[in-house]
Amino acid sequence: MKVLVTGVKGQLGYDVVKELERRGHNAVGVDIEDMDITDGKSVERVMGEVRPEAVIHCAAWTAVDAAEDNEDKVRLVNSTGTQNIAAVCKKLGCKMMYISTDYVFDGNGNEPWQPDCKSYKPLNVYGKSKLEGELAVVNTLERYFIVRIAWVFGKNGNNFIKTMLKLGKTHETLKVVNDQIGTPTYTYDLARLLVDMIETEKYGYYHATNEGGYISWYDFAIEIFRQAGYGTKVIPVTTAEYGQSKAKRPFNSRLDKSKLKGMEFKPLPDWRDALARYLKEIDY
Repeated sequence: MKVLVTGVKGQLGYDVVKELERRGHNAVGVDIEDMDITDGKSVERVMGEVRPEAVIHCAAWTAVDAAEDNEDKVRLVNSTGTQNIAAVCKKLGCKMMYISTDYVFDGNGNEPWQPDCKSYKPLNVYGKSKLEGELAVVNTLERYFIVRIAWVFGKNGNNFIKTMLKLGKTHETLKVVNDQIGTPTYTYDLARLLVDMIETEKYGYYHATNEGGYISWYDFAIEIFRQAGYGTKVIPVTTAEYGQSKAKRPFNSRLDKSKLKGMEFKPLPDWRDALARYLKEIDY
């Protein structure tokens, strides 16, 4: 199958292309210099030349705090860019997978968010723009996958693990919030699932993170330092004590993933196992 992957230089796009190639698919990875998703003509030209059977849309503005001061640019990428791709997918008759986020919800309560929940109340510009992207796909296409993920880490780009390891080298103690709850997602593992999905016609909304239960960022930091062999002491603090970042963060990032099993997709491994494998992949 010929699959176009956007955002190939990002954490997820990189791993998705590798996984597609590993399985013998014809993967065409593009980034902004190859196809500017905010420019409808660029999207039409490149996709018209490639003529993919499927698109896995990983490209996005993901800098959550910076998004607050750049709303027009963020919406142009996450909303308009997604609409541009969906429109050409419709024209070419190809299926589309859109990578979304738990940030489309308000993060209240303790119950895991269901994939088919429509109680959207994004707290920040990033979340609003990703929701607009979801709606663009749903309102344009019939053959689509919307996969929401959370707490992503991968080989390419920056993430919480790399930040902790960097800070752990120079700080004896670190304060990390313990009232934001979710589950990490390793892009290497996620890429396998996404390719499993795109090979099927099991369309709809899905949630995907690694297994292993729901944890706080504090719990995650403790395990990172334990596995890395650092002696850094981690002090749990509330979001209020830590100090609010520019963009509001959801307290409840729990995503219900039971639909994966129900649709006979193989869940991702435990996040602790994913962390161990990831630490072997990076220099720290």
